[in-house]
Amino acid sequence: MRLPDPILDACLCDTQAPLAGDPGHDFGLGKAQAQQAMADLRLWLNEQQRMLRANSCDALLLVLQGPDCSGKDGVIRRVLNAFDPQGLCIHGFHKPDADERRQHFLQRYSQRLPAAGLIGVFNRSHYEALISDPLDGLCAESEVPQRLHDLQSFENAWPARRLHPLKCYLQISRAQQRRRIESRLEHPEKRWKLQPEDLQAHREFDRRQAGWRDLLAASHSAAAPWYVIPAEHRWLRDWLIASLLARELERLQLQWPDRPAPFSLAELLAATASKDAAT
Repeated sequence: MRLPDPILDACLCDTQAPLAGDPGHDFGLGKAQAQQAMADLRLWLNEQQRMLRANSCDALLLVLQGPDCSGKDGVIRRVLNAFDPQGLCIHGFHKPDADERRQHFLQRYSQRLPAAGLIGVFNRSHYEALISDPLDGLCAESEVPQRLHDLQSFENAWPARRLHPLKCYLQISRAQQRRRIESRLEHPEKRWKLQPEDLQAHREFDRRQAGWRDLLAASHSAAAPWYVIPAEHRWLRDWLIASLLARELERLQLQWPDRPAPFSLAELLAATASKDAAT
C-alpha cells in the first residue's frame, strides 16, 4: 500500500543540497506496482479522512510547490480524488491582486488555512512571496529576510492549532519542463493552461531554482519539513505524496469518536410513534 519509511525519508530535504537529487529517480519501483498500490491506498485514505472529519480536532495542510509543469494540478486530480470533497479545502494562489498587495503578504494565506477536521491544499503557497514576488517586481529583494522571518512565525503558530503541514516541492529538470510545455502547445486540452509569463519563467528556470534551493534550506525544520519529490514519473510522484499523506494520518492514530448520542433510540421511537398517532 503506502511506500515504506526509508523511501519517504529519502525525499526529506537535504539542507546542504536541497535540489541535488535526480528528478527522474524511481527507487527501483514500477508503474504497474504503483497503480495497484494506489487503488488500495485510496480506500484507506478515504476512511482516515472521514475519521479526521468526525473527530474535528486536527487538520492537515498539503503545500504543493514546484516549477511550472511539475504536476501540482495533477496531484490534486489524481491523489486527492481519494477524498470526499466535503472534507477538502483547495486553494490555488496566483499573483496577488491590487487589494491583496495592500495587505500583509501572509493575510491571504492565513485566511485560507483549513479548519479542524479538514485537509487543506495550497497549490503554490506563501513561499511564492519570497521567490516570485521579487522577480515579478512586487517587493524589493531587501524585504525578503523580513518576509522569511514572518513566514517562519506564521508556521510556528500551527502546532498550537493542531495544524499539521506536509510541504512538498515537486522537482523536475529544465529539459523535462520544456518537454511538458511543448506538449501543452501541441494539445488544446492542455494549451489553455499556458500563460505569457510561462515563457519567461522557463528562461529563468536556473535562476528560480537557485532561489528555491536557498529557500528550501532556510525554511526546512523538524516541525515543518520539506520533502523534495522526484516528479518526472507522474505515477511515482502521486504514490509518494499519497504515501506521505498516509503517514501523516497514521501519526494521528485516528479512531471513530465514541461520543454519546444526542438522543436515545427510545426517544426516536417515541417521536415516530407520536408522529404516526397525529396522522
